[in-house]
Amino acid sequence: MRRDPWQALADPTRRQIIEVLNKAPQSVNTIAENFKISRPAISKQLKILEASALITIEKQGRERICTLALAPLEEVYKWVRQYELFWLDKLDDLEAHLKEQE
Repeated sequence: MRRDPWQALADPTRRQIIEVLNKAPQSVNTIAENFKISRPAISKQLKILEASALITIEKQGRERICTLALAPLEEVYKWVRQYELFWLDKLDDLEAHLKEQE
C-alpha cells in the first residue's frame, strides 16, 4: 500500500529519521542508535517511510541499508513553496507600507 508523503512527514520520529538519512545512507541498526525507542519501533517507522517512497531499503549481506529518496519531497516542497512566496509578497507589502508611514 502506497502512503502519502504528507502522512509520513506528520510524525516527528520519521522526520528525524529523514534528517539522519540526509547525511548518508545508513543501516537500520545505525539509524536505531540515534533514537531512544526500540529497534522494532524504528523498523515500523522505516516501513511507513518506505511505503511513502521517502526512503528505499536495500538488503546488503546481513544488513538493510536505508537511502533517502527525494522525489516525493519535491511534491511537498512545491506545495510549501507557493505559500512561502505568498507570505514573502505580503511581508514585502508590509515593509513598503511601513516605509511610507515613516
